[in-house]
Parts: sequence; C-alpha cells; structure tokens
Amino acid sequence: MFVSYLILTLLHVQTAVLARPGGESIGCDDYLGSDKVVDKCGVCGGDNTGCQVVSGVFKHALTSLGYHRVVEIPQGATKINITEMYKSNNYLALRSRSGRSIINGNWAIDRPGKYEGGGTMFTYKRPNEISSTAGESFLAEGPTNEILDVYMIHQQPNPGVHYEYVIMGNNAISPQVPPHRRPGEPVNGQLVPEGRSQQEGKEKEGDQEKADARSGTPEMFTLESAQTFPVRQPDRFSLHRPDSVVPPAPQPPRQSRDHNWKQLGTTECSTTCGKGSQYPIFRCVHRNTHEEVPESYCDLAMKPTPEEEPCNIFPCPAFWDIGEWSECSKTCGLGMQHRQVLCRQVYANRSLTVQPYRCQHLEKPETTSTCQLKICSEWQIRTDWTSCSVPCGVGQRTRDVKCVSNIGDVVDDEECNMKLRPNDIENCDMGPCAKSWFLTEWSERCSAECGAGVRTRSVVCMTNHVSSLPLEGCGSNRPAEATPCDNGPCTGKVEWFAGSWSQCSKSCQGGFRVREVRCLADDMTLSNLCDPQLKPEEKESCNPQDCVPEVDENCKDRYYNCNVVVQARLCVYNYYKTACCASCTRVANRHSGFPGSR
Repeated sequence: MFVSYLILTLLHVQTAVLARPGGESIGCDDYLGSDKVVDKCGVCGGDNTGCQVVSGVFKHALTSLGYHRVVEIPQGATKINITEMYKSNNYLALRSRSGRSIINGNWAIDRPGKYEGGGTMFTYKRPNEISSTAGESFLAEGPTNEILDVYMIHQQPNPGVHYEYVIMGNNAISPQVPPHRRPGEPVNGQLVPEGRSQQEGKEKEGDQEKADARSGTPEMFTLESAQTFPVRQPDRFSLHRPDSVVPPAPQPPRQSRDHNWKQLGTTECSTTCGKGSQYPIFRCVHRNTHEEVPESYCDLAMKPTPEEEPCNIFPCPAFWDIGEWSECSKTCGLGMQHRQVLCRQVYANRSLTVQPYRCQHLEKPETTSTCQLKICSEWQIRTDWTSCSVPCGVGQRTRDVKCVSNIGDVVDDEECNMKLRPNDIENCDMGPCAKSWFLTEWSERCSAECGAGVRTRSVVCMTNHVSSLPLEGCGSNRPAEATPCDNGPCTGKVEWFAGSWSQCSKSCQGGFRVREVRCLADDMTLSNLCDPQLKPEEKESCNPQDCVPEVDENCKDRYYNCNVVVQARLCVYNYYKTACCASCTRVANRHSGFPGSR
C-alpha cells in the first residue's frame, strides 16, 4: 500500500512540474497556482495578525563611559534588527542573562562576522569606517531560546540605537511546515515529532487520511501540536499526498527477530578542530550476517535516537584576527591609520582572545599604515612685502599669504601644512635714527626773591620724528638743567624760602614732584607777610617722556593662548602669573605704569 501511495504521489508531483510551464506560480505552500505568500510573522498565507512587531529608538543621553543596557530581547523573538542610527566611536554588545558574553564582551571588540547565541545566529556588521556613515548592527532570524540583553559601550554621545524584533501573539497562527520538511527538523524553533511507536504512527496516519479525505488539504503541522525531540538523520524526504487521491491505510512492513538496529559509524564532525559534534548512524542489519537491509525489516519504534557526541575537541590553531582600519589621521596629505590585531583561538564555536605568544608561529600583520585621502592644498603668496612701519630704526612689514586648494579656491589655513607656511610678517631695519637734545626755555623767575637762587629748564633726548621706539641715548654731553641767579641781598626783606624738590613720582610718562615753601622773616622765623603772588610753586610735573619697559629674559609666555588668561583676569594667581609672565606683566604695566616708575 505504501508503494502504491508513493507512486501516486510521484505522479502528482510530476503532473505539477509538467503543468508549471503554463505560467502558473508556486505559492509558499508549494502548491502550483497558489498565491499564498509568507507574511511578516512567517506564516504562509497569514494576515500579519499572528505576531507583534516591537520597535523603538534608544536615545538616552549617557554620561559615564562603559557598558549601558539598550534593550532586552525576549525569548522567542524573531527578525531581530539592532542598528546604530549613524556611525560613532561607540560599540554594540550582546550578552545572555546567564552572563555569557556573545559579542564585544569584557572590553574586547570582536571583528564583524557570525556569532551563535540564544539559540540563533547573529550577524555582526561594522561598515567601513572611512567610506560609510552607517552604524553598527546585529541581525538575526531567531527565534531566541533565552532572554538576551543588548548593551552599548559608551565612548562618545549616543547617536541613537534603533531596535526591532517580532514576537508571536497569544492567538497567532503558527507558521506552516513546507511539505518538503524532513522529519524531526525545526519548525520556527520547535521540532515536529515522528511516531513514538509503530501503533501510534498507524493511528495518526489513519486519522490524518480521514481528515485529508474530508478537507482535500495536505497535513499541516503547527506549534500547538509540536514537541521537542532529538533530531534524527532522515533517509528520505516526505512528499505531498495528492488532493484527489485517498491512499489505503499502509500495511506494517514485515519484521523478524532475525534483524536488528546496529550503529554503522558516525556522521562527519561538524568542525575539524575546536570541539565539534557528530551523531551515530543506525542501520537495519541481519542479526547473523550483519548485512544491511531496508529499515522496514526492523522495528522502527526500537530504532535508537541518535545523540550528539563531541568530536575533534582539540583547540584550533591560533590565528591573527585583523580589525578594520581606523579613519586616516589627516584629511589630506600623508597620514596614519590604525587597526586592532588580536591573537584568537576558536573552541566550541566561540572565538576567544588569547595571549599573543600563541600566534608566534604566524607573522603578525601591521597595526599601523600610512594613508592619504587627497592631495593637500598649498600656500600661495598673494602680495609683495609692504613698506616698513617706521622711517628709521627697526620696524615691521607684512604680506598676504593664503591657503589655496588644488582647484584655486581659498580655504581655511588648516587645509595646508602649517609647518610649511611662509612668513607673512617680518622685521625691517631702516637704519639708525638721528637723535638730539631738546630743551625748554629757562624759567623767568629766580628760585629766590633775594640772594642766590637758580633758574631751571627741561632737557629731553628725542629722535627727530614721531616714533614709539625706545631711545638708545643722545650721548654724555647733556645740557644743564639749572643755572644760578641772584636778586641781590636779602637785608630788610621779608621773603619766600623753598626746600629741595622731592623725587619724581614716576620715571616716565609724566609724574610730579613737590617741595616745601615757607615765608620767613629776617630772623628766620615764620611770617605771613610775604606776597602770595610771588610764592614759588610747591608742585610741578616731571619726566614726561615715554616709558621703556625693562626686558626680563626669564619672563616669557609658556603657552600660545596666554591672551585668554589675561581676558579671564587670571593673572592674580601665581601659577598663571608665572606661566604667562610676559602677557601678565604687560597688562599690569598698562594699568599701573612700568616697574621703577614710582
């Protein structure tokens, strides 16, 4: 009966194949002419109501460096997509609730690739860091068999992480199993059982044939009826039964005690090293001759269930795991880029970072390399030197220097090599300036109303033009600033007496000096009979010339931005007063005069 049913099935399949050239398509249920498609829930012919799409964006502002949890992926999730909104220096990480790191754990960054975890395979993508602005991502079809946590290794502001996954609803229509499924293969994470015993198989097959005869549809397996069983290695595919044919109940194959199940080797190991898995192969053989016979000669219910066995448990040879190149350190011209090179070893489908000496049998790839994204812009001198800023002595002159791109546009100076920038300012020496003594007229009045006194005048060494440059002196032949005078004997007069002038309050930029003036009688006693209009001055200005700052070779600015220290008024602190000595001294002199001016 089984052979007849198989022939009818093959004829049905052949008829369908021959009918395909007519232009009809095959739906997701493998029926010719069917228009059924798989919806987002993975249900063939579904209406997207059997599941729930969970999505969102993690936008929290993070302040501390390290691992921060982004989202929890529940058990049973499918169509998992975790993606950074755009490229950053952060990294995504994945860990199970049991504490096992799956991707980028323990501060070790894994290279892009496929990683097993939570019962599914995750694809870790990190786009090219130079040419792409896309961020990192985790992708997995699922379903997961445990709760997983997604983390961000925070190093710079969070660009946002988009997450999305699908979970089956309580009343969801379970995905239908395609007719070409092998017995015991997973159905959306579950395994469909084969007959637990020959009798059970007969009863189920008979019931199903009655149902098929009534409905005219093939057998469909759902999650509600599925249970978990050890995976077998099937010997043949299951085929569709024709809709229009109801085969008779199959007869049990002839079985004898002369035959039994025997292990004839194992499957090939899943890996060549690093702990793989393999399964024993059981065949029906003659008890005495051990000759292999069809499985129908043995009791299917007594066939042992193949159990996974470890194989090739020795570690794989260590290898150098090469990361992506970093961005070039220069936007133009010759720069440097870096990449991470780790010694890794695979064991039990996990790539582990090991000590570098394990890779000493291999030449270590370079971790740095030169790079050049484009040709740099160049400096151009746009104008000739200007005239010197002074007619004599040492001054300055300038010229216009610009950074120009390779297409002739003026760009920011940073686009050019600052070390090669031509000077746009320099000193110029116009030769020595002529200097001479400048004198005022002698004072009209003698310093004493009677007796010996003096008349004074001011004497200043100056250049013969307006200049702010310091003077080097007019020589030692300085004209006298005072001359004697005598208004006759003082007998019988009353008169004003003046003391000596005090030291000038400033050595430059205009100060003043004072003296004491008293009215004395002939007997040198104080009197108030002196003419007030003849009273000598008690105060006068002095040292009107510009100040020349004293140069202290040890007083220098140690930093280029000391002007910021001055603007922030930090010169009152000893640290900044020392670090920015020249700038702090200049501003102090502007407000209170130069040292030695009092």
